[in-house]
Amino acid sequence: MQIVAFDFGTKKIGVAVGQTETFTSSPLQIIYNDHEKTNWNEISILIKEWNPDLILVGKPLNMDGTESDIMKKVDKFLNKLEKISKVQCEYVDERLTTFEAKEMLGENKMDDVDAHAAKILIDNWFDRSN
Repeated sequence: MQIVAFDFGTKKIGVAVGQTETFTSSPLQIIYNDHEKTNWNEISILIKEWNPDLILVGKPLNMDGTESDIMKKVDKFLNKLEKISKVQCEYVDERLTTFEAKEMLGENKMDDVDAHAAKILIDNWFDRSN
């Protein structure tokens, strides 16, 4: 099964891809939004190109498990993803994924941190699914 994961942000969205046959994942790209407007054109092209069987979206929770302030925007993002892709979409807890990605990358590749955070979403989904 082909998986695409999104680490949503208002300025940029990290994207990663994964494959359940090999249980591998890779950071793919960063999608830059225009003045906090989601770049749906680029997302649509990406979905068409990768043709995922499942789309994962990071669920932004506070450390105590409550929903963070950005959750309403992420809900809208996931709902629109379902409409335009007609693919099952589900949330994955994204607590500490950005922190973990920054730890992995070090100071040199901070531009890639969101795509690596999306990769961690897939890895966490793999861990939860096994």
